[in-house]
Amino acid sequence: MNIMPIIADSTDELTSIFKDLHAHPEIGFQEHRTSEKVVEKLREYGVDEIHTAIAGTGVVGIIKGKREGARRVGLRADMDALPIDELTNLPYASKNPGVMHACGHDSHTTMLLGAAKHLAATRDFAGTAVLIFQPAEEGLGGARGMLADGLFDRFPCDEVYGMHNSPSGEPNKVGICKGAAMAGASFFDITVQGKGSHAAMPQQSRDPLVIASQLVGNFQTIVARNVAPLDTCVLSVTQLHSGSAYNVVPDTATLAGTIRYFKDEVCELVHARMREICEGFAKAYGVEITIDLRNIFDVLMNDADLSDAYMEAAADIVGAENISNTDEPATGSEDFADMLKVVPGAYCRIGHSGTVGLHNPGFFLDPALLPVGASIMARIAERRLSA
Repeated sequence: MNIMPIIADSTDELTSIFKDLHAHPEIGFQEHRTSEKVVEKLREYGVDEIHTAIAGTGVVGIIKGKREGARRVGLRADMDALPIDELTNLPYASKNPGVMHACGHDSHTTMLLGAAKHLAATRDFAGTAVLIFQPAEEGLGGARGMLADGLFDRFPCDEVYGMHNSPSGEPNKVGICKGAAMAGASFFDITVQGKGSHAAMPQQSRDPLVIASQLVGNFQTIVARNVAPLDTCVLSVTQLHSGSAYNVVPDTATLAGTIRYFKDEVCELVHARMREICEGFAKAYGVEITIDLRNIFDVLMNDADLSDAYMEAAADIVGAENISNTDEPATGSEDFADMLKVVPGAYCRIGHSGTVGLHNPGFFLDPALLPVGASIMARIAERRLSA
């Protein structure tokens, strides 16, 4: 490891910040305490400008290099937690019932603060580093909220970089996938409005539960028989709710779930087929079916040249032997994709010890990752602002 000296000397501080954020997680657009902590540290580090309340709780810091330059490089971290009860038994486990940093956004925020400390202290670059602390990544539209609030109009960037922790990988291994790296995603909600009855006289009903259960199976034929075999697509029904008694056929049933894809035309095809299937079932069974399909994440596209630049910067920190430029695309989604649709850039994954996956109540992130990630983020800014 070639950890930057200021960051190495700040390892205990970064660990303390991380544990504090982990113990006080906040759901998307409610990251008030987290934002205050970020602002407090940016002020302490001597960041030139600090802008708050972007998309509610977002923060942007500006650091100017000591040499003249017009280039502006963005570094982004997400801040929100998940609605999960933590089961790690860590001494710094969540103090907020039902909320947990189960995806590592507390580490992303901490790493960007570490990079900020180094960049503000050294300023060994030409141009401007733009530090973006984003709220509400977990499906609530935080990136789109910041963009709607004029993020890149107010703070223009020539390129922008992000990072995500990767459990169950080899510690300090950094990987990137060029091009389409993470799936786009739609969420859907469906309501089947049938006719209830006594359960002993089902002939008097138009049973929405039977219809909803058939919809679940029929939706799987879309991927199996409508999407081309070489086009990756996932359609998962993740919720089915109906009824409240043993002896009553309910009036309504609701379904919800997600679609993951790497081509917009695949998403459009799946949306169209779902609507057609719902219309057909409604007519066949004499019920009303409403469907709400909405895009939540775009496909995350890594710029090929900037991906190379990112991995070169990472190699300065972890060594070329710990770099992989051949990571496979992931069917998980990430709303940094929305920023990359506006400004070119790249998004990498960095491994750490821990075998429990993301979005799990037992998820653990090794704090040893913090100075490594902070150094990589600082290094890509320095490299690109000296190019």
